[in-house]
Amino acid sequence: MSTAHSYSIRPSDPAAHLFEVRLTVASPEANGQVFEMPAWIPGSYMIRDYARHVVAIRAESDGREVALEKLDKSRWRAAATTRALTLILEVFAHDESVRGAHLDANHAFFNGTCVFPAVVGQESLPCHVEILAPEAPYGKNWRAATSMRRDTAKEYGFGAYTANDYAELIDHPVECGQLSIGEFEVEGIPHAIAIRGNTRVDMARLCRDLQTVCEQHVAFLGAPDDLDRYLFLLNAPGSGYGGLEHSWSSALICGRDNLPARGDDGVSDEYRSFLGLVSHEYFHLWNVKRMKPAAFTPFDLSREVHTGLLWVYEGITSYYDDLALLRSGMIDVDSYLELLGQTITRILRTAGRRRQTVEESSFDAWTKFYKQDANAPNAIISYYAKGALIALCLDLTLRSRSGGRVTLDDMMREAWQRWGQSGEGMPERGFETLCLEASGLDLQDFFDATVRGTGELPLPSLLKTHGIDFNLRCSAGGKDKGGKPSTDTNPPAVWLGATLAVRNGKTLFVSVDNGGSAELAGVSPDDELIALDGLRMDHAGCEARTRRYRPGDRTDLTVFRGDELITLRMKWQGAPLDTCYLAVADDVDDDAASRRAEWLGE
Repeated sequence: MSTAHSYSIRPSDPAAHLFEVRLTVASPEANGQVFEMPAWIPGSYMIRDYARHVVAIRAESDGREVALEKLDKSRWRAAATTRALTLILEVFAHDESVRGAHLDANHAFFNGTCVFPAVVGQESLPCHVEILAPEAPYGKNWRAATSMRRDTAKEYGFGAYTANDYAELIDHPVECGQLSIGEFEVEGIPHAIAIRGNTRVDMARLCRDLQTVCEQHVAFLGAPDDLDRYLFLLNAPGSGYGGLEHSWSSALICGRDNLPARGDDGVSDEYRSFLGLVSHEYFHLWNVKRMKPAAFTPFDLSREVHTGLLWVYEGITSYYDDLALLRSGMIDVDSYLELLGQTITRILRTAGRRRQTVEESSFDAWTKFYKQDANAPNAIISYYAKGALIALCLDLTLRSRSGGRVTLDDMMREAWQRWGQSGEGMPERGFETLCLEASGLDLQDFFDATVRGTGELPLPSLLKTHGIDFNLRCSAGGKDKGGKPSTDTNPPAVWLGATLAVRNGKTLFVSVDNGGSAELAGVSPDDELIALDGLRMDHAGCEARTRRYRPGDRTDLTVFRGDELITLRMKWQGAPLDTCYLAVADDVDDDAASRRAEWLGE
């Protein structure tokens, strides 16, 4: 059997968004070689069925066609042959998300899961990959950026790369195009960022800031033994936001104007959001890429793989992403508390927190969190946001109950030693057991209530013991994300209890909250808003008009449901206190001040 598989990928028709992929297997299985495309990508827990983008596929050996049988939606079997076997695919690529593949005249981006089939039974063999440039007129001044180890390819060049096995092959996204590249080091380890898009970014400042954030994480948990390089791949179009973690890189998307231009001072809200995204994906180097749930060791990419631990891997990561910005000096305490207040606000505005536990949210990510419908706000909770708040509560609980002797930092370092460096998968209740054992504290009631319960988190009391005031107010409107006091002198006194959005020129009810004015009146998701009290309304007009009502007032609400015009009688409900802001308490005792200083680094 050969010691390696040979892959090549070429942008064969950028105008039609087509890649040509070739895979040569030197020693195919004697009874016929099976090939399989992944159904999902690690880090995004939804079946995506990447095989559906294969528009043509054939096999050959010594220039002769080899029969190819499709076994199911993701697998093919080539007829038996004693010679080298080559599989040729055409793959459609028009998904510009960090989870997909995208090809046009301006750039090429792909995750290996989207374009590279696995050689079933031989996944452990090394993989050689030839990344080819498109033919003229495409590809002028293009470069290729990937964290994959170079073979004969020059730095940021097309050519030959290598991976130890199939799992590693699909863990290195690739961006090709006219790229802006910045480089820096973290503890002597080369790091880089490759940006696609017309950003006019202050690259020197960006690299300094990224270095600062990355150094904070490395100082916390120590660089993984196999981390010898790291690459941020950033797509910066007009708008967008998201990221996906990999072992030696991350794929990011954000609006180009979120990045600092030359001469910019300070950290804008948009740039802070980008730095939080960077911090989040980089922390995944430890928490999920190397320290994984037992269910993910190894990944089965053919089906859903359920775990109740996503709150640990995404929630705790979400806690540390903003905390690292504070600890590194990128933001101050007030800015950090604003971000915490916004997270609390998101949870308070999600009625699903009373129905779904964060453990259930983790387990059902495949079918609920990643496939949200109109009732999602009433039925589910985010293991990211609530997981982050549970991490906050756990950190403050450990600090207060131990007299500052034990923190969440200690638990994460112990977890890293136990599961990250060993490569063993974390059992389903492993993190909880570790916290009980390593802290010496009885935390079972805490985990039962927060992870497997739907009650309100003990945030007000825990924050108070750490010298932070917890404040609630009514929302000031659709753009009010919380996190700070309202400057609105006339905030709405009533609550529509629905989310409106403009789609195809129509103002639609995209979701309707349990117990809100709209639901009690009989509004359904997808109803089109027409009028309030006989006055024509759009999204902005409805929000402005809402300020004229008081709790108990009644109004006629006119909607289109399909092609039927309906007028509903609505009684306005009072606006809930669902918007949080935090503040450093002025008058606290010495113990609370000391705990706050230890936590926030004052």
